[in-house]
Amino acid sequence: MPRYALGVEYDGGAFHGWQRVEAGVRSVQETLETALSSVADHDIRVVCAGRTDAGVHARCQVVHFDSDAPRSMRAWALGTTSRLPPDVSALWCREVPETFSARFSAVARRYRYRILNRQIRPAFEHQYLTWELRPLDHLRMHAAAQALLGEHDFESFRSAQCQASHARRELQSISVTRSGDEVVMEVQANAFLHHMVRNIVGSLLPVGRGERPVEWIAELLAGRDRTQAGPTAPADGLVFVSPLYPPIWNLPAEITFSQ
Repeated sequence: MPRYALGVEYDGGAFHGWQRVEAGVRSVQETLETALSSVADHDIRVVCAGRTDAGVHARCQVVHFDSDAPRSMRAWALGTTSRLPPDVSALWCREVPETFSARFSAVARRYRYRILNRQIRPAFEHQYLTWELRPLDHLRMHAAAQALLGEHDFESFRSAQCQASHARRELQSISVTRSGDEVVMEVQANAFLHHMVRNIVGSLLPVGRGERPVEWIAELLAGRDRTQAGPTAPADGLVFVSPLYPPIWNLPAEITFSQ
């Protein structure tokens, strides 16, 4: 049966999260599967690159699904989007080999976290920003974050509900920059733990406010004790940018890994 990869964009504000849960609880997965099933005229189930929590958005989530329905790539993307609510869109569709997995074929995943750093709360784009009224030194935050680069046990930065069998992950890049009133953290890793990005942000904020030294992040990492780290940052500012795949899969350039 043919297999397809689909790029999906969504605003997570009104969803319980990615994963299908009990009846009556709105999830991105169920919403997307309902639309795809309508286009295919048979039941469709999807596998995603990385599940997102309630309130977390995605610029390009990637899923795969199988279908023998004779549809063009354009029909899969546009037909699905026409059956989706306004806060979800199918961006593109590609036929892929049956060995492709949206989850296991990905070699990296990227997230972005946006913080509005000013005294006045946001009115515009407030659902895509976390507000911090106290001044932040993004250079201190960036310097502290570099201690996380490489393969480590990230036990200090995962939630108590995390179901991963171990906490070792390879963090490939992390940066904290400022543009006007906005502080942005960009992070890429081979995979992430539950709440890992939000917990990193929650620990970088005290460094940015000058309440903790730059060296504190390295100490937290070495200590492997979640109770000593900062609180989990709000979901509002977090966006799953995309997974990344090796060039062999011939997927769009923006999700193709290049070294």
